[in-house]
Amino acid sequence: MTGIIQSLLDTDLYKFTMLQVVLHKFPQTHSVYLFRCRNLEDAAYPLAELLDEVNAELDALCELRFKADELQYLRNLRFIKSDFVDYLELFQLKRRFIEASIDDEGRLAIRIEGPMIQAMMFEIFVLAIVNELYFRRLDQAAALVEGEKRLEHKVALLQEYRAQTASEDTPFLVSDFGTRRRYSFAWQRHVLERLNQVPEIFRGTSNVYFAKELGIIPIGTMAHEFLQAFQALDVRLRNFQKAALETWVQEYRGDLGIALTDVVGMDAFLRDFDLYFAKLFDGLRHDSGDPYIWGEKAYAHYKKLKINPKTKMLTFSDGLTVEKAWDLYQYFKDRMQVSFGIGTSLTNDMGQTPLNIVLKLVECNGQSVAKISDSPGKTMTDNDTFLAYLRQVFDIEPPKIETR
Repeated sequence: MTGIIQSLLDTDLYKFTMLQVVLHKFPQTHSVYLFRCRNLEDAAYPLAELLDEVNAELDALCELRFKADELQYLRNLRFIKSDFVDYLELFQLKRRFIEASIDDEGRLAIRIEGPMIQAMMFEIFVLAIVNELYFRRLDQAAALVEGEKRLEHKVALLQEYRAQTASEDTPFLVSDFGTRRRYSFAWQRHVLERLNQVPEIFRGTSNVYFAKELGIIPIGTMAHEFLQAFQALDVRLRNFQKAALETWVQEYRGDLGIALTDVVGMDAFLRDFDLYFAKLFDGLRHDSGDPYIWGEKAYAHYKKLKINPKTKMLTFSDGLTVEKAWDLYQYFKDRMQVSFGIGTSLTNDMGQTPLNIVLKLVECNGQSVAKISDSPGKTMTDNDTFLAYLRQVFDIEPPKIETR
């Protein structure tokens, strides 16, 4: 069977960068990931109807191996180490670590449990599979017509912005972060081929397969799961962010220098992001909360540390459109470097309501882990007691309504 996922490179770069650290630093870590759709009420039909197709796709996914040219591509990335590629040469996802079923409320349930060096690689593949299966059942002809119209509008906007920024010191940089919620594999490829025609603005893609095939830059550093894992490793909970950042620095020694800030909120992150880390990392990534408030906090933090903010990069990646990215660029461009990772709005803007699906780390080494997002609806855990303890440790007030 040929599945939706046809290459193990068809995932985000940060899966490889995080996996390399896990393999080198804590390879025995056990993990649990759970699937959730945040907007079930907007779905055109119950996702549970996809169960048999999802299981067939998972069977096909677990047959894949890395090809020789794919391994060579990874070897040529400066920050990927040769022993890690040797591991990938032997790598194959194990079907026994992932189960798709119907839960007690009749919803599609997907649970991954196993060694983190296996489990963490399922996420992007699974989300792309669910998305593509879901949209195949809707009106594809109408979606492709509408998607093409919207894509051409975006390309025209980028060309217009290119002309406006020709004389600017700070470039306007956009990357594709949309693999996990793409309309389809073929559509993402088409989008990237069109965006690549504005190379002065289009910086790259998080998707390693398309970066290789289209000759564009692969983009990405770390995700929430990397920092969350340290909540259950052999460090004090209060120090988990510092331990994660220090481990990253030791592994990459100057490469991949954009730190993610919202595992326990921006304020708690900045308390840990001292002069040492602020000098070592090239910048910060925004993924929840008000981006303007977040950017102002980052700017003030660098100023307080007497670091020239203009030498640092703010990467925005939360629910962006081209227009929102442009507005943020105008606001911050004279004070800091900025770049933008746009996901669903690039790869699934088809006139149909996208699924807001996630597959999140909820347990590590038998211990709960959690993310306390700057956007309450993004907070996710399966253990409210641990969530309350985490809030207490980092002095974070609970929201008026906690969304699980």
